[in-house]
Amino acid sequence: MLDRAFSARRTQPHSLFDVPTSSAVSDVSPDAESAELLADESKTKKPHLYVLASNYMSRLGLVKSPCLCLSLCLLLSVFILFSLMLNSRSFVCLSSYDPISRASFFGLDGLDSDFGSLGVPWCRSKQGKTVEWTSKDLVKGLEEFVPIYETRPIKNNMHGMGFDHSFGLWFIAQSLRPDIMIESGAFKGHSTWVMRQAMPDTPIISLTPRHPEKYLKKGPAYVDENCTYFAGKDFVDFGSVDWERVLKKHGISDFSKVLVFFDDHQNELKRLKQALKAGFNHLIFEDNYDTGTGDHYSLRQICDQFYIRGGGHSCFKDSDEARIRSKRKKFWEKAVDIDELCGPHEAWWGVRGEMRDNFNHNNTPISYGEHFQNSRFVESILDVYWELPPAAGPSLTHQTRYDPARAPTPIVEDGRYRIFKRLGLDRLERSVFNGYTQMVYLQISKPET
Repeated sequence: MLDRAFSARRTQPHSLFDVPTSSAVSDVSPDAESAELLADESKTKKPHLYVLASNYMSRLGLVKSPCLCLSLCLLLSVFILFSLMLNSRSFVCLSSYDPISRASFFGLDGLDSDFGSLGVPWCRSKQGKTVEWTSKDLVKGLEEFVPIYETRPIKNNMHGMGFDHSFGLWFIAQSLRPDIMIESGAFKGHSTWVMRQAMPDTPIISLTPRHPEKYLKKGPAYVDENCTYFAGKDFVDFGSVDWERVLKKHGISDFSKVLVFFDDHQNELKRLKQALKAGFNHLIFEDNYDTGTGDHYSLRQICDQFYIRGGGHSCFKDSDEARIRSKRKKFWEKAVDIDELCGPHEAWWGVRGEMRDNFNHNNTPISYGEHFQNSRFVESILDVYWELPPAAGPSLTHQTRYDPARAPTPIVEDGRYRIFKRLGLDRLERSVFNGYTQMVYLQISKPET
């Protein structure tokens, strides 16, 4: 499973998706669009204009005159650029007020950059099992989900899930088709609404300190008629519920047919242990924060280890990692530089060497030894680990928050604007794509002796 851990320069493992994303998109498109897809793909592979110009000058035998060669190269480059603008139907105009687009277009910050010495840690499972769905399934799911998402009752879900994670929750619930769904943390009810769209007749149990109906007094919210709420005065924390008794009331005895969704900003190691003790197998964590970020200890942080490909970090301020982090911090809001990553005594794990919990109210310093043992425990119970890819590349969604080099390859990759448009993603507000935090689906079981 070590080989399945990947760095940002690698695409999703083929065992994770039966076919690569690029071919999967072609598979789900009508034959008439094949040429368009190839055109989109080719845009990401064009050589730089100065290379084309240089090659052309060489053929003319003008390279012996440096000044003449330089002048002609510049003229030819300008000519080619304007030709592209006039003749390419899929040419995307870049706003001078969009620094990310301008930087990417002019090669100052490659969107597909590998992250140098920084990779993306991928939690190791016991037997190397993976999810059954493919990239083709994800593309088909997007096509179906976009019009559903446009009917959402809460249009402005600030501090809640955006489009990417809404799609992920809907897609996983539809794929697993559980007998009952449990959510810990409901806020205004958007996640409840998403689960209801995925499974119209399936019971839902919602644990949340404040009942969603309280938000109706101030604006849009969602309350589900077929949902059992443990909220307000009836609130009970997930770890304190007698799940055998509660599920028995719903006629559920097989815990392997239950899907549990966590969006409660609690220590995910704690929640993992509570779910394992209760006998649950299928879990989703909405906020799977990257190392150095977030308000709670996450699975991604736990799996960020030196022995994992793409894991482990250096606090040396003159290192390649420090330089890369400093550069990317200028372009991506949630990128983390060395000063933010490293705490006392060069502690980089978790958040500056802390295991955070309860919306950042409990910040417990831990040693690297403890952090290492936490990862070994996770590996002992982990059957499947799958991070939801972003719906589309940042040049398409214009998101500026998460660093694409610390995320899986998007379902719709940069440059594939026709697919982006055909799926209806271009109709959505840009702001709904800014909430991606590596949502993760887990399948767990008791450790093997």
